[in-house]
Amino acid sequence: MPKIIQPNSTIGVFGSGQLGRMFAIEARKLGYRVHTFSPDRDTPTGQVADIETTASYDDLYEVRSFAQSVDVVTFEFENVPSATVEAAAEFVEVHPKGEILHTTQNRRREKEFLSSNGIPVTPFRTITNIEELRSGVADLGTPCVLKTAGFGYDGKGQSKINSSPDIESAFEKLGGQECVLEAFVDFEKEVSVVCARSQTGEFVHYGVIENEHANHILDVSMAPALVSAKVVDDAVAITREIAEKFDYVGTMCVEFFLKNDDTLIVNEIAPRPHNSGHLTFGPCVTSQFEQQLRSVCGLPLGSTEFYRPSAMANLLGEVWANGEPNWAGALSDPRVNLHLYGKSEPRAGRKMGHLTAVGETAEIAADAVKTARERLNSTA
Repeated sequence: MPKIIQPNSTIGVFGSGQLGRMFAIEARKLGYRVHTFSPDRDTPTGQVADIETTASYDDLYEVRSFAQSVDVVTFEFENVPSATVEAAAEFVEVHPKGEILHTTQNRRREKEFLSSNGIPVTPFRTITNIEELRSGVADLGTPCVLKTAGFGYDGKGQSKINSSPDIESAFEKLGGQECVLEAFVDFEKEVSVVCARSQTGEFVHYGVIENEHANHILDVSMAPALVSAKVVDDAVAITREIAEKFDYVGTMCVEFFLKNDDTLIVNEIAPRPHNSGHLTFGPCVTSQFEQQLRSVCGLPLGSTEFYRPSAMANLLGEVWANGEPNWAGALSDPRVNLHLYGKSEPRAGRKMGHLTAVGETAEIAADAVKTARERLNSTA
């Protein structure tokens, strides 16, 4: 039987960014209180939460105090130290489990987990020194991509190797950390599946979402993806297998490379709500954030039905380059909704918000958010 956490209870969240903010909004709608824990103050989550604790994840006294003040703990940020999770778990249930975070916050462990379970991944080698890198490049061929094993996202901590002369500079650039060398995948599209799994094993998903990236950062997502029925079935089946192997509880995203022969390769697992799932926040009966809440509180999962095809466009700090954006211009299309994250300082590459839209097709919705984003820098 699931442990049901009733409304008016307090949900603890490790991390305090925009994912936690949207989670807190959904939690408050259902009558829950939210307590966020991170090293920062006046955060996107903290602005919406009931309580904001500012402390280091390594401060286990504060972690234990936090855990004793809440009824369950979840995450909006997976790079939380294992000792932090273990300390919290002494007092309260933590979802997803610490072992899952331990696996997914390290590319080597994640790829070893996937390959050992027969799930398709890019050919890879573990790299700890320059000799292993030279050998790995010889095995996998060029081009290939060298990535730090831990704590990389949005293209950080990776370097492309196009030929042998790039080997030493790529290794030096990543500072001699443990790395994973991946064969380069000639893919047609990048897609993702956002799912949720409950404490009783109930599984729901939002189908396949199609993603466009710019400078290694997600730029635009749309759903449903323009892919075959076979790709949808295969992607959902792989995602469900991963969730069940983990005995996962919460919202999870699996990112894929789709090759031109309709085969799929898992790129990464995100053990939390995901940027590509932001298009569920408004255009769906139940958003990815509400599913996270329902899962960790032992409640039945909600419908993943889209009201209409939808799309999302990220708003990065560059949008503010010429001053305050033209919000009225972007919202002149009634299909478009604006979500800002409460971050006071726009910086290049920093996610400041997003736009969503619905349309007759996913492509029409994507055109709507792109056009609205262009209007942000117009004066008309």
